[in-house]
Amino acid sequence: MLIAQFIAAAVGGEVGNLVQQTGLVAKIVLLILLAFSIFSWAIILAKWSALKRARAQSGRFVRAFRKATRVQDVAAVAEQFKPSPLVGVFENAYDEYRRQGGGALRLTAIQRATQIAASEEMTRLERRMPWLATTGAVTPFIGLFGTVWGIIDAFQGLGTAGAATLRAVAPGISEALITTAAGLFAAIPAVIAYNAFSHQIKEFAARSDDFSLELLNAFERTTPPPQQPHSTYRSALSEVRD
Repeated sequence: MLIAQFIAAAVGGEVGNLVQQTGLVAKIVLLILLAFSIFSWAIILAKWSALKRARAQSGRFVRAFRKATRVQDVAAVAEQFKPSPLVGVFENAYDEYRRQGGGALRLTAIQRATQIAASEEMTRLERRMPWLATTGAVTPFIGLFGTVWGIIDAFQGLGTAGAATLRAVAPGISEALITTAAGLFAAIPAVIAYNAFSHQIKEFAARSDDFSLELLNAFERTTPPPQQPHSTYRSALSEVRD
């Protein structure tokens, strides 16, 4: 079977031979575990890259925000820091600020806008995370199922042969344990990545809350300004981006 040949080529040696000698049920189990592992690794790499970009752009955006003297200056350049979840929080709050039309500032409405945007951004960052949790929880049991099935098959063969020796049963048990090892191989990276990404997303949530408070302070200090950003701020922004 193709999956057995692929795994045998990947691991090589005696383990590869054991994979090739496994029964049909074990090969199906290995195929399922391989699919789980491939999908989880694709998510791990994509999520790691996305969070890395979000962290870097968030730092740059906060520095640009603190250098600005007016929120309108930040709005003019916010799109350049788009991978950051803080940009979504700022843009939603700024849209609410503009809808108020320059009258009496209603900070409660702006605060609600920041909370909605922060929730949406955290939901975006958590996308596909359940697959990692499912992989970490399910694949060891899938591997264990293959092992139990293999052991049953080995003992049935032992009963048929009538030779109750370790030499007779050891090869069958060794083949059966391959699926447990494959299940752990799929589960361990998924669990590690899920915990690491969850921690980073919680940090982003806390950072969004802090930025929301800082943003409310900026709106409270501001008044309806000209539409174009100050030239001095544009030069300061180029320094931040560099």
